[in-house]
Amino acid sequence: MAKLYFKYGAMGSSKSAQALITKFNYEERGMRVWLIKPGIDTRDGADILKSRIGLEQKADIIYSGTSLWDEFESRMSNKIDVIIADECHFFTERQIDDMRRIVDECEVPVICYGLRTDFKAKLFPASARLFELADKIAEVKSICECGRKAIINARTDENGKIVTHGDRIKLGGNELYTAMCHSCWKKAQKQ
Repeated sequence: MAKLYFKYGAMGSSKSAQALITKFNYEERGMRVWLIKPGIDTRDGADILKSRIGLEQKADIIYSGTSLWDEFESRMSNKIDVIIADECHFFTERQIDDMRRIVDECEVPVICYGLRTDFKAKLFPASARLFELADKIAEVKSICECGRKAIINARTDENGKIVTHGDRIKLGGNELYTAMCHSCWKKAQKQ
């Protein structure tokens, strides 16, 4: 039975690296992987999926107005064995519903990697939908500088101060975000 998986974690928890390693493992066994990412994520190039440790692969871009179901159907002649989706928090809820449909109707597993919450500790809509629909949910753990489990994607300004307002989506990496535990995040906000 195919399943819909959601593997979430704070920034810096190696989600993209795990996605690329999983892709390698499937391909090593002769299976066809459809590696996808949302069109909004252009940090490393529109069609590049890259991890902080240097692993990278080309990925197909899925834009917010694209029907994931239609894209999948157009590729079925190539027989896809598994779909791996990175940065899944940037997909639309409809695209998450399409992933569920692919699992149910086509028996193709879909493995999603992404953030649970934004820099304000609010669920991303696609992540909320994955919590509602996924068969298997697993946390990819990372740690705060204090040693506790990091659950917050703290956004910082150019002076290293915590930012708690602004647009929900602002692309960046270590130069803009720090994974923190809730306690350190609250303390940093007060400073």
